[in-house]
Amino acid sequence: MTDRDSAIVTQDGTSVDPPVTEVHADGERKRLPRPLVIALRIVGGVLLAIFLAWAILYITKGRFLKGTFERVASSSTGRAVAVRGDFQLYFDPFDLKFVAQKMTIANPDWASKPHLFAADSIHTRVAPLSLIFGRYHARFLDLRNAAIDLEWNAARANTWTFGDGEGDPVEFPTIDRATLAGTTLRYRDPRLQLLTDLKFETVRSTGTRIGDSVRFSGDGVARKTPFTVSGALLSPNETAGRGKNQLELQARAAGNDITVTGTLPSLADIENVPLRTSARGGNLASLLGIIGVVLPDTRTYRAHATLVKSGDLYSFTGLRGRFGNSDLSGQFAADGRGERLLMTADLATKSLDIVDAAPFIGFNPDIVAARGAMAAAAATGAGPARLLPDARFPVESMQPFDAKAKWRIATVRSRSVPISNVAVTVDLDRGRLALSPFTFAMARGNVASDLIFDTRQRPSAVSYDVRLAPTPLGTLLKGWGVVESGTTGTIRGRIELKGRGDTLHDSLANSGGRIAFVLPKGSFWTRNIQLAELDIGTFAQKMFEGKLKEPVQINCGLVAFSVRRGIAAADPILIDTQKSVMIGRGGFSFRNETLDMAFRADSKKFSVFAGQSPVGINGTFASPGYDVVSDQLLARAGAGLGLALVATPLAGVLAFVDVGDAKAADCGPVLSAASAKGQRTNTGEQRDDVGKGTTAKSEDGSRSKGERKEQRKKFLGIF
Repeated sequence: MTDRDSAIVTQDGTSVDPPVTEVHADGERKRLPRPLVIALRIVGGVLLAIFLAWAILYITKGRFLKGTFERVASSSTGRAVAVRGDFQLYFDPFDLKFVAQKMTIANPDWASKPHLFAADSIHTRVAPLSLIFGRYHARFLDLRNAAIDLEWNAARANTWTFGDGEGDPVEFPTIDRATLAGTTLRYRDPRLQLLTDLKFETVRSTGTRIGDSVRFSGDGVARKTPFTVSGALLSPNETAGRGKNQLELQARAAGNDITVTGTLPSLADIENVPLRTSARGGNLASLLGIIGVVLPDTRTYRAHATLVKSGDLYSFTGLRGRFGNSDLSGQFAADGRGERLLMTADLATKSLDIVDAAPFIGFNPDIVAARGAMAAAAATGAGPARLLPDARFPVESMQPFDAKAKWRIATVRSRSVPISNVAVTVDLDRGRLALSPFTFAMARGNVASDLIFDTRQRPSAVSYDVRLAPTPLGTLLKGWGVVESGTTGTIRGRIELKGRGDTLHDSLANSGGRIAFVLPKGSFWTRNIQLAELDIGTFAQKMFEGKLKEPVQINCGLVAFSVRRGIAAADPILIDTQKSVMIGRGGFSFRNETLDMAFRADSKKFSVFAGQSPVGINGTFASPGYDVVSDQLLARAGAGLGLALVATPLAGVLAFVDVGDAKAADCGPVLSAASAKGQRTNTGEQRDDVGKGTTAKSEDGSRSKGERKEQRKKFLGIF
């Protein structure tokens, strides 16, 4: 039967094809639904069209798309994209193959370089589906004489983020294998003041392998500090089997050596990848100074930590290291995601050498270790025989970044004062540095302080608030010869000072406030108490017997100073003991660090051979002196000798008799640290023997002859 015979004739005389049928095993035919037939024909047509397009692209290599590619790429990026050599874009067979010679992508107008990207030749294969999700996955990349320029501007736009608005962080595509020849990369960030240029050594492929490493080297400048860098991506072929690359990087800057090692998931993927980082050098401050973080100078250091970069957040965890003779552990981070760089840290130290803490008050630790604190102070610009450093606060360096940190120190190794359990919270906010709270245990007593350095005010506004909880005197002063087992007295106190200045010395030299230390009831064993009482008979007897320690029973005591314009005057110094009342006058100066104080003890009981003369403390903070044989004592000795000559030897003794009329103190005002005006005797009368302490020295520490006479007259008027 012919095809015509099989056609069906309708009533109007036309013919149509018979319906398609399926032939079953029993010989019967079954027709397919018409919609399915149409769908199959459409799918077949689409597949045929795709095949034809693929075939055309494969045969022509897509060269005819060059102009279209330039227009579309330029329009979508807002940059001029040009290919001045050969161009290929096609599927081979399933990966998208792209070849371009003399290709350039322009930079925005504000950039310092004309091109974001320029290469003599680029050859790559890209997984097509990765283009849909916006994360380019290159199976292979071959770059010849490529120059990549990555740059930020002050408005936080960058060259690699197309369109307007704030720039995105650098995100390199995932690259399985790469061949590089003459490739360079430039990175510039004005906010970090960073500029670096890297050169990649030639990597030659052999079949599907590209060698044992991708090596690079370069140099740059970070905050005016030159640095060099070199490194390698080891075993890059492992990525062909979805393995991983080993990164090794070494850098040197400002005398610091930095090493970074880690495993990358692909050749150019360093985001959120743990990298082992180590550093060593002569000064940790010089290392952090490269990124603009201010830290006091340290001695030789070494440290290692795990670095994770997440955009502009750099986190360092598992920190372990040493600086000088001290250890350090914890974690810290540099966060550049906000308007200002923020440093955060949580640090711990098991044992801190007191010398390593010297930089925190402006001393060079190496000078302190070698020549002492006085030489270290002189090195800061302070005058001779000074202790307070004149090193300026890094005002300008403290303005660009903020910081929030905590540091805990278990033990401070010190020869004189035992210090432990140190905890300090650091808060730096736009130039205002607060060490608050700053606590530590000292000789079984606790010190709590709040220190504020506000560099936003010019000169800096500085406040010191230091509070000493009740502390055993024996333990506190053991390093100065006090017998701990025989001393039951305690001491508590507070220092409140406010001043202006950009150095520690300047801030104290014009400060005002009050210093007060209270001595509750207890015993005190030391030779100096005996010297202060200057009971000639008792002291001479104990000296010849070799007994130089005498317990003194303290009822109450107060050593307080009012500070005005850097001059501290006794207000009051009053110590009531079982046998006598000790009163002090004078003071000291933060301006020239001189001491000018005198102490005298009046007996409560009759005493023969009592000198009744003051013991002077003079000199400077760095070199204090003691004046035991005073003018008053010599005058009394002369008077005694005169009486002995003109009368009898017994009359000469009368010059050294103390009738024991000292007025005991009311311990209430003493223990409450009241000023001199609030002090009373034990009978309730206002004391008239305290509150006249002055310091009349000139800036150079000297007094005129008239000043010395007037000072001595005032002192004798008290006693």
